[in-house]
Amino acid sequence: MQPYIFPYLGYFHLIEASDTFIFYDDVNYIKRGWINRNRIGLNNKAHRFTLPIKKASQNVLIKDTRVNLDKSWQKSFFSTLTQAYRTAPHFDATVALIEGTFIDQEENTISSLAIRSIEHVYRYLEIKPNFIKSSVFSPETRGLERSERLIQITKKLGYNSYINLLGGKELYTKEYFRHHGINLNFIKSLDHSYKQHSDIFIPALSIIDILMFNDKEATKHLFHNFTLI
Repeated sequence: MQPYIFPYLGYFHLIEASDTFIFYDDVNYIKRGWINRNRIGLNNKAHRFTLPIKKASQNVLIKDTRVNLDKSWQKSFFSTLTQAYRTAPHFDATVALIEGTFIDQEENTISSLAIRSIEHVYRYLEIKPNFIKSSVFSPETRGLERSERLIQITKKLGYNSYINLLGGKELYTKEYFRHHGINLNFIKSLDHSYKQHSDIFIPALSIIDILMFNDKEATKHLFHNFTLI
């Protein structure tokens, strides 16, 4: 899966369902996608934040796409976080986690920053997942057709099963993967509501929102609230 900055819960469901999770960092950057943006809850509504990209282009790989988190942007971002979550029960710990991700990162790639945001969440939760990057593990498969590359990477790792997000049903078929010796499943997230500021639950927000309102054990429980189809 492409690395996303502080992604939503379904992304973590995909990680938890996997023995090995591959950051797909050597595919083209998607403009106006979710790689460099997400949503938090602000004034009981979903509020989108965006990390600024330097010379954004869909002709550049994610691993080569640079961000520019200057001091002005960081000040504005953390001010918004404070406005949104200052009374949340786990505000201090979550802000410290985010600060640790952004520290000394005025200019970096969106890939390294997004991956670090996910790694820091797991470090905070004291979980050790198995992460690798496609650019490091299987650069020779670049240029293959989309499904074929996924199949080749899965086989190279020694597995016979591949898991994708539910939206992948529009791109991949179980029959095609089965024909090539790979079982294909999709993640379906189950009910994952939790107490936010109001009684109206805002779904599909960044992991930031979950960490603000849930302790480590409750977050781990939410991480496993999915099924495979």
